[in-house]
Amino acid sequence: MSHLTTPAGPTRAPTGAAPLGLGVPGFAHPLLAPTEWAGLLHCGPGLVHWAVLDVSNGPGARPDPHCAPAAARLRETGVRVLGRLDLGRGTRPFGELLSDAHRYLEWYRVDGFWLDRTPTDRALLPATRRITAALRVLCPDGHLVLGHGSHPHPGYAESADQLVTFAGRWADYRWSQVAEWTADHPPERFCHLVHSVPRTHLDEALRIARWQGAGTVYLTDRRGGAADAVGTAWESLPGYWDEFVSRIGTGVSE
Repeated sequence: MSHLTTPAGPTRAPTGAAPLGLGVPGFAHPLLAPTEWAGLLHCGPGLVHWAVLDVSNGPGARPDPHCAPAAARLRETGVRVLGRLDLGRGTRPFGELLSDAHRYLEWYRVDGFWLDRTPTDRALLPATRRITAALRVLCPDGHLVLGHGSHPHPGYAESADQLVTFAGRWADYRWSQVAEWTADHPPERFCHLVHSVPRTHLDEALRIARWQGAGTVYLTDRRGGAADAVGTAWESLPGYWDEFVSRIGTGVSE
């Protein structure tokens, strides 16, 4: 099957060679999704690598009295809370992004940033590097995740801690191929987000993630919207949340 092979080049790590963890790309507001936010508090230590906080398409215009305590409770359990910055595929002005970052740090004390809709092409790499370098200055120990959604130019790997190299439907993921250059990096550098995954294919999806070298995953049976609006699939817990968490915690063998 095409997700288990690549053209001649570096060999992928054996399935199950590295532990998987959860990356939560953005539940709905804590008032609308209290069960979702509470569910993260009960996962095992180290199981959730990070969770994205999106107050109102960013940090909002003023501090939100519900989001600040929700973020604080997560941090107390050891989960990184990342503020969502929408790069708009490279169209957002530099100053706007830094302003949003400052507000996230001041109001919610985030542990890093999720750069949603990060571009993938080489031409926009310098502009993306400028943004990530500025965020490193603002938050020196922060965790940066580039939300490409597909494999970017390999130069982007130098700009962040993790790259989201797949975000989309199960129907596409099950036949996807991994870019050969990713074999030069360890699994903890990559994240896969997959929606519309049937319960009966949960184990298969986890095997694909392991084989393709992703160290962080999020799988759900919820369905997304348009190609650039799949975030709606992440707003609520998958119907098989407990089962999913259990499989991440114990691993899935061939």
